[in-house]
Amino acid sequence: MYILGILFRRLIQGVFVVLFTALIIFTLLRVVPGDPVRLIVGGMAPDSVVEQIAQKMGLRDPIPVQFGRYLWLLGHGDLGQSYVRPKTGAVASGAEFVDPTKSQMASVGQLILTRLPYTLQLATCAIAIALIVSFAIGVPAGLAPGRWPDKVAFFISSMFVSIPSFWLAIVLALIITVRLQWLPSIGYRDLTYTILPAIVLSVEIIPFLVRTLTVSISQLMKEEFVTAGEVRGLPKHRIVSRHVLRNASVPLLNLLGVQISTLLGGVLVIEYIFDYPGLGQLTVNAVLQRDFPLIQGIAILTSFIFVFVNIVVDIVATSIDPRMEY
Repeated sequence: MYILGILFRRLIQGVFVVLFTALIIFTLLRVVPGDPVRLIVGGMAPDSVVEQIAQKMGLRDPIPVQFGRYLWLLGHGDLGQSYVRPKTGAVASGAEFVDPTKSQMASVGQLILTRLPYTLQLATCAIAIALIVSFAIGVPAGLAPGRWPDKVAFFISSMFVSIPSFWLAIVLALIITVRLQWLPSIGYRDLTYTILPAIVLSVEIIPFLVRTLTVSISQLMKEEFVTAGEVRGLPKHRIVSRHVLRNASVPLLNLLGVQISTLLGGVLVIEYIFDYPGLGQLTVNAVLQRDFPLIQGIAILTSFIFVFVNIVVDIVATSIDPRMEY
């Protein structure tokens, strides 16, 4: 029942987070300079045509009316239709105008679903790499505070946190792909195209995971249950693996939930650099084309993923340590 109570509270909070995100994104897109209809119909189209299309699309209604209509469609599982992407897959332009008020435009939900698996694959690989490296560095550092493993962990974390992700992406592509020809990096054909972008993304979150592991383990090794285990004759590796790491995983899980937002933000730049066909590349193109429904749909999906991950993290952390209060 305690877990169900946490789940219910987090679900209520998650609904408000998603709705608030939708409101902010929806409002900002409507108040920024520029008219998306002008981009759709072309720069040479008469103003009368622009106004006619805008009226049909409901873009001249007050923002609260537009948002209410959008929420109604969203409640029925409809994220709307793209302004510039027909169902054929091409991008509409002024020279080849496709009326966005008709059913010829691609569904936002379908566009997102075609790209989402690639981004999830990239994020999963990045988190896996980050966890492997963080445990390999952070655990020895936490068991030997002040000694060389701790200093090595501090040096690596300081170096990683100082490296700009876009610079690292370009350098890795030049060295590993162009010069050494070990791994491909541009586009996507198979899983090997995910490795380099995943490495770049993992570098962004490794310093925070390493620091959390190091501090947590070093503090836990001073607790009474560790001393009691040593008095009972338990091997050190058993104390560390069964008790210390279990308790150290709670702050690590909480941090990992927060870092998901950083990871999702980094995906935008990295996917664009590597021409990776995920949500990041789709988002950049949607912003450049002022495709309002597509931007809104991606923002809502991103906020939903963030809420879902944090709910899972809270439940898992509570199951590990029931004393935690949420």
